[in-house]
Amino acid sequence: MSDIEGRIVELRAQIARHNRLYHELDEPEIPDADYDALVRELRDLESAHPELAAPDSPSQMVGGAASATFAPVTHAVAMTSLDNAMDADELRAWADRVDRGLDGDVGSYVVEPKIDGLAISLRYEDGQLVTAATRGDGRVGEDVTANVRTIGDVPHRLAGAPSVVEVRGEIYMPISVFDDLNEGFRQAGQKVLANPRNAAAGTLRQKDPAVAASRRLSLWAYQLGEVIGGPELTTHAATLEFMTGLGFPVNDHIVACTTIDEVIETCHDLERHRHDLGYEIDGAVVKIDDRARQERLGHTSRAPRWAIAYKFPPEERTTTLIDIQISVGRTGRVTPFAVLEPVVVAGSTVSMATLHNADQVAAKDVRPGDTVIVRKAGDVIPEVVGPVLSLRPEGATPWRFPRTCLCSDDSILVRLNDEADTRCVNPSCRFQRDQKLAYWASRGAMDIEGLGERTIIQLTEAGLVADVADLYSLTRDEIGALEGFAELSTDNLISAIAESKDRPAHRVLTALGIRHVGPTVAAALVGRFGRLDTIWEASDDDLTAIDGIGDAVVNSIRVWWAQPANRDLVARLAGAGVNMGSEAEIVTASDETGPLTGKSIVITGTVPGHTRSSARAEVTQRGGTSPSAVSASTFALVVGAGAGASKLSAAERWGIPIVDVEGFDELLSSGELPT
Repeated sequence: MSDIEGRIVELRAQIARHNRLYHELDEPEIPDADYDALVRELRDLESAHPELAAPDSPSQMVGGAASATFAPVTHAVAMTSLDNAMDADELRAWADRVDRGLDGDVGSYVVEPKIDGLAISLRYEDGQLVTAATRGDGRVGEDVTANVRTIGDVPHRLAGAPSVVEVRGEIYMPISVFDDLNEGFRQAGQKVLANPRNAAAGTLRQKDPAVAASRRLSLWAYQLGEVIGGPELTTHAATLEFMTGLGFPVNDHIVACTTIDEVIETCHDLERHRHDLGYEIDGAVVKIDDRARQERLGHTSRAPRWAIAYKFPPEERTTTLIDIQISVGRTGRVTPFAVLEPVVVAGSTVSMATLHNADQVAAKDVRPGDTVIVRKAGDVIPEVVGPVLSLRPEGATPWRFPRTCLCSDDSILVRLNDEADTRCVNPSCRFQRDQKLAYWASRGAMDIEGLGERTIIQLTEAGLVADVADLYSLTRDEIGALEGFAELSTDNLISAIAESKDRPAHRVLTALGIRHVGPTVAAALVGRFGRLDTIWEASDDDLTAIDGIGDAVVNSIRVWWAQPANRDLVARLAGAGVNMGSEAEIVTASDETGPLTGKSIVITGTVPGHTRSSARAEVTQRGGTSPSAVSASTFALVVGAGAGASKLSAAERWGIPIVDVEGFDELLSSGELPT
């Protein structure tokens, strides 16, 4: 066995072992960066020595199956992914491999923006659009034709086209559209879209094409798949020109280069001007221009050798940490967050970032007055990386977690020994009250349209609402007297509140916000007992006999129901006509299908209120799957505290939507990406 062959065998064994430690046992022994270095070394060796490649090598894995939410479509020509270059040295290493593969006759390169959206394949037969499919696992994707037909950039009919032509491109949401939509959502008191990439992916997977049409997506075409009866196109540049002639939009920031130095400078120029483009990009794609040379280089099982993605590094900025403050959630969980001097990071202004809990603040040792490094995890979620110690002002003191809640100097904050979270246990906490009202009205619970945070604060400050039962005694005159409410908006809110009375009992139980009783547990309870009053009266043995319900859930229910205020709340809700369940709901709630049926949800980091296994159980009990690794078929990546860099990187590579912990409950209930 040669030294190279021995090293490949050794690397495969090491990576397989670390995969098991990380994905199956949750006991990683090395940092993500060291793991990535092992994988890159293996791929480099296998690329340089293709005779030693093996189909079961860890470097050859592409992803999983397509989602069952939409009909499967088998691609006539595989939609492979791209290998990544994380810096200029890796880009030069790729160029050296290409140079060797072509015996020094590389020809020219083409550099184009790497659009941050969702890859699509558009198939036309006899000039008619017949199928639009996502990438999926590269062989089988999802049929999203109905939604793609609503995109103005996508021609329905082609003049003078070959008998069969597949056009590949990227569906994206322009930043101006994203901003306009969010402004409308804010004015309506609705939750805003997280980012253009998630918005585009979520829109393309909407069940209602009318919703997709309202989101005004766009397309950039960049490649061809299967072509029958078309002209012979000898270069990538000719392919782009051909697609332009058919009526497809082709990006106008594509640059031809003759040397790798020019390629690197073009990539850096794109990075410098990425926020001037009007749409989001997360890197550059570098290709060999000549088609014959592409064919000589060929493909690995997962990616072409003649192209590579140069990934922009996470954009980091420094700013001043003005203060560390706390927020109080509906369960009393107290979360510290950084108040920052506003700074533009990855195209948007960041002025706050969560610090998760006391342990995270201590580990990062950030102090008010520090100059801190800020970035967006996965280019989405703002996070404080740490302080610039050389710039720490004299006298900066470590931050101490407050002893009392914001609601009252008498409300002592409590941290249990087995928890990372600190909590306010005052049942009269006004911050918990407002958050409970917001949770009750949220899409994953009672789904009361128009009852957003601003309106809730107006109602509570006016003394009209103290708890969720008060919502059902509001009058038109009371709502109409609030600032910003006209006759139509008043009538709409009254109607939305009235309609919520008929929500299924498991949604009502979810909306009560009992700790550990999320959408999945609530559905299981109602599915077994039918009525809420039967749940309160059930024995411990009857409760724990239900799959997925253990002592922690039973104890939470007992503690919650033992409080007279909660029993009174349920009685008032029932008196107002809110559905408390029936025998019929035993069948309805125990239906084996769920909102996540056929969807793969990967969870990384800590989700408040869950262990990692219980968070995954929430997904699987609603029909979904929750594997440990991100793949092309992943529907969404849920990102909690301490999220793994490798999963975030994989989500970026595959264009997988990222959901924060606040959107997890909504995802569980609706089966749709938070919007």
